[in-house]
Amino acid sequence: EWKSLYQIQRERKRIMRETCSKYKSNNRRIITPYHVSRIFVEDKYRVLYCEVPKAGCSNWKRVLMVLNGLASSTKDIQHNTVHYGNYLKRLDGFDHKGIYHRLNTYTKMLFIREPFEKLVSAFRDKFEHPNNYYHPVFGKAIISRYRVNATKEALKTGSGVKFKEFIQYLLDVHRPVGMDIHWDHVNRLCSPCLIDYDFVGKFESMEEDANFFLHLIGAPQNLTFPKFKDRHSNEERTTTKITQQYFAELSPSQRQRSYDFYYMDYLMFNYSKP
Repeated sequence: EWKSLYQIQRERKRIMRETCSKYKSNNRRIITPYHVSRIFVEDKYRVLYCEVPKAGCSNWKRVLMVLNGLASSTKDIQHNTVHYGNYLKRLDGFDHKGIYHRLNTYTKMLFIREPFEKLVSAFRDKFEHPNNYYHPVFGKAIISRYRVNATKEALKTGSGVKFKEFIQYLLDVHRPVGMDIHWDHVNRLCSPCLIDYDFVGKFESMEEDANFFLHLIGAPQNLTFPKFKDRHSNEERTTTKITQQYFAELSPSQRQRSYDFYYMDYLMFNYSKP
């Protein structure tokens, strides 16, 4: 079993490197604190984890906290503790020497997810539930720019953004509000052409990949990757089928442009075109 998992890792890394050498010329660029700002550090087991939202990141942070001795079990850690507790260090918090030392000696990993599913998952989480950041900041801007005859109420609260409007915002080169980590490219978040990741896991094979990774770093036997869904746990996870329902609301041209938008992620992580 381990043998086939080693083989899968070799293959994923090969595709990633080949895509980088074909499309990117930044192999000799200097790594700056900006490039490592999404990377979390676990010093005890020497792990660097690049956070990709909507690809199991809350549960990965829980695992890192347990590895670090900050909690005894992943079950005990609340969502807000994970994301707002600042218990985990980020790599950009270290000086130049500290950053390079860890990049050169720690096990670097990231977990990714099919780009359209990740996008729909982010949309459902941020726009279909009350949210006192995404509605006023993104929702208001999106509705006022893309909705014809928007009601005063919608313009005031920013609630009720439709998927089609969200995609208009995403594909707009003159976006009314900036990019957000929940729908940015993995390529931009984790700089895989600049940082040579040792392990590439996939959300689609999360349990197998995660437990293989824990085995590789020599984590305690009783620590396994948590299966629970972190937010809106009574809701069905975003599946391929749910994703297709959302994308069915778009025109063929919008679907194609959305694919083009995430083209590098599709290529680099070997996901087939939907």
